Amino acid sequence: MRVAKNAGPFIRQAESILGFPVEVIAGREEARLIFSGVAHSAPEPLVRQLVIDIGGGSTEFSVGLGFEPALMESLYMGSINYTMTHFPGGFIDDFTMKQAELAARRELQVISASVAVSGWQSAVASSGTARSIARVLRENKVSDGEITPEGMRWMRKAMLCCGRIDSLNIGGLKPERALNLPGGFAILSAIISELNIQSLKVADNSLRLGVLYDLLARAGTASAPEDKRKITIAQFAQRYHTDNAQAARVAALAARFMEQLGAGRTGHHDAEAARYVEWAARLHETGLTIAHNGYHRHSAYIIANADMPGFSRQEQKRLAFLILGHTGKLPKLTAAEPPPLSEWLAVACLRLAALFHRSRQTPALPEMELRFDGRHLSLEIDAQWLDRHSLTAYSLEQEIKHWQALGEARPFKLAISQTTVPA
Repeated sequence: MRVAKNAGPFIRQAESILGFPVEVIAGREEARLIFSGVAHSAPEPLVRQLVIDIGGGSTEFSVGLGFEPALMESLYMGSINYTMTHFPGGFIDDFTMKQAELAARRELQVISASVAVSGWQSAVASSGTARSIARVLRENKVSDGEITPEGMRWMRKAMLCCGRIDSLNIGGLKPERALNLPGGFAILSAIISELNIQSLKVADNSLRLGVLYDLLARAGTASAPEDKRKITIAQFAQRYHTDNAQAARVAALAARFMEQLGAGRTGHHDAEAARYVEWAARLHETGLTIAHNGYHRHSAYIIANADMPGFSRQEQKRLAFLILGHTGKLPKLTAAEPPPLSEWLAVACLRLAALFHRSRQTPALPEMELRFDGRHLSLEIDAQWLDRHSLTAYSLEQEIKHWQALGEARPFKLAISQTTVPA
């Protein structure tokens, strides 16, 4: 799904059939989750591990100590695409196998140096390809289940003797695994050779277990680590030198508006939506490191395209949407498919919060109430305070015009309701 040209339509159809949202994760995020799954089931979690996972379309590498990897890489080479590319006729001979191995080694050259200096002490493979090879080696008494260079040479010879994919009849090899074994074997052979691995253990758990631990962290389970997304937000704020005081001001007021809307519409606070608004506020100025002019576009691009551990691509897209919409003209938000009403309301909360803090100071704000009745979004504010803050009053008038400029795409009408607060 990361590379498929029809990923969007396919995912929408899959979601309608399954009844659940489908999230596509980036390659490095997949490497992080795989490492977490392996580390949580490893007998020696305090040993610096190199974790390798050969999937159908990509291979992930991660190195780390404990449960968090320090190095994460993903290469677009997998057992399915390599079998289709290098063994198209189903024939297995010495020449085609060498070509496949050379192709994999060429891809590995990009990351081999960084993996070599990472200081890994133990190598672990977590893929179906590795488990199949380990099972064959064990059942044929070539090894005790670990994969070694000697075992790979034995396996290579056995595959070449069979000659064809549909003739792979080796003890311990399941028929469904034989279909894509040549491509996966060529990749693993190249990895062992290029990274000089002498012994490769095989893990039973990987991505699925890593995802479960990540979900536990998101749910705030006491025994689980902190939500990785929260950690990533803090790291990005530090990396892009955002003004933490300004971000906190905008985040606090946006959260106040979100709480008012949630209580008024549904009787409860939408914690997940509020969390995204807070994160968007924390990172809405990351683009200032590129340029002041149009910084919100730079910010949105960074958030949409960067590797953000803990976030799926859809979650990054949601965050980027809020950041892109926090200032400037609104029609730019309608370029893609129409966003849901809840996202428009979140954008409004973020825009109003940024508007009231344009001075980058902490003014004494009046009592304000943001209300939504299904068609009108109304901000109730003290008239006397507005009289004393003419720039804010002018900015609110311009904000109303921004929403009017959406025309037929306008999700609601924004209005400012001035009230008189008794002395």
